[in-house]
Amino acid sequence: MRTLSSMLSAVNKHAPRRRIISVFIHLRSLTTETTSSSDVLHPPPPPSKHPTPKPRTRLSPAPRPAVPHRHQALPHLPATFGQNQLLSVSNSTRALLESIVADFDAPIRYAFAYGSGVFEQDGYQTEKGAQMLDFMFAVTHPAHFHSINMAQHPSHYAVHARTFGSSFVTKIQEIGPGIWFNAFVQAKGRTIKYGVTSVDNLCSDLLNWNSLYLAGRMHKPLRIIKDDARVRLTQQVNLTSAVRAALLTLPAEFSQTQLFETIAGISYSGDPRMVLPGENRGKVGNIVRKQGPQFRELYYRLVTGLPGVHWPADSSTIQQDTSPLARVAHLKKLPPVLLRRVRGCYANDASIPAPETDEAAYWQRIAGDEQLPLVVRNQMSGIVRYPATIQSLKGVVSGGPVTTVRYSLDKLGKWWAGFKGRP
Repeated sequence: MRTLSSMLSAVNKHAPRRRIISVFIHLRSLTTETTSSSDVLHPPPPPSKHPTPKPRTRLSPAPRPAVPHRHQALPHLPATFGQNQLLSVSNSTRALLESIVADFDAPIRYAFAYGSGVFEQDGYQTEKGAQMLDFMFAVTHPAHFHSINMAQHPSHYAVHARTFGSSFVTKIQEIGPGIWFNAFVQAKGRTIKYGVTSVDNLCSDLLNWNSLYLAGRMHKPLRIIKDDARVRLTQQVNLTSAVRAALLTLPAEFSQTQLFETIAGISYSGDPRMVLPGENRGKVGNIVRKQGPQFRELYYRLVTGLPGVHWPADSSTIQQDTSPLARVAHLKKLPPVLLRRVRGCYANDASIPAPETDEAAYWQRIAGDEQLPLVVRNQMSGIVRYPATIQSLKGVVSGGPVTTVRYSLDKLGKWWAGFKGRP
């Protein structure tokens, strides 16, 4: 059976439509197929602008065609693929978000809005319209984006960033999780913050969980403003990975609230801000309490499509098979970075046979370990910790001291509002 990596690569080789449909049918089999644990998945590369030249013959070079060849765009996904990602918002909110993104002249491939300004969160008693709106933009060429954006919106960037130019901004962006943030920007009468990353970096994190900085944010409800087939494909893999990781840490029977809180908490575990008063420690619960319908829309069909999981449509209780054999199916399909870290925790365990000797026994011994849920949680925290710390430090460079202090005070205000709102 094809591996996920080969299927994703096949999408980008522009096969005939009949083959493309076959690829997505095979993608559905992610719930059952075995993936390699040693290879890191790479997002499908964009169409090459410089095809590999063919060997010269007596007929080469061929005459230039009358109509120039153009690279075919990534084929459209089937109409029903990834519809769980298309969460609805009110018409006024949708129009506002779209008008803000449309105001950017620099090319944006994929854009989404997230956070309390888009979907309500419990514990915050902020006046309507006062919340900061959070956006994330995925672009093809960050340096090109920043060059155009800096010319159109110079006030979005700190003085030193404008002085050193777009190349400096791009170099700083590439550090850590690969994002540049502009905060406290005024747009359409609202205060916004937007991050910029490359499509390649975004897709890589969604597939591999390199940093979980982007993938973790996209585990929670968000509003897609500009869609992209490549990102939607890798995001569906990311959501399924979140379900698998959560199931490995949960008991045989649990509630949908427990599932949603486990998934929402992935990106906060290990984040150094959670031990400081800059973040509300009850944030995960606040998100899930108000966004339960959106979480269910995101995950219900993915959960029920996995083997060994039972979730009736009219119930909030979920049951799963926790036998070692059933857990192996989830364990082997964890994102490569997480799986490598989990396997590393058992590398020196003499009671576990080497995979080269008895691969089936190797996986079942790990899956049957009572400490596996704790190992998975700790390793997810380990993935998050370093990139989140680096990104927090980058905020001083990207925004400057004034914006950094202002952003910190804003976070403290939210924390205090949440603290006062506790029962």
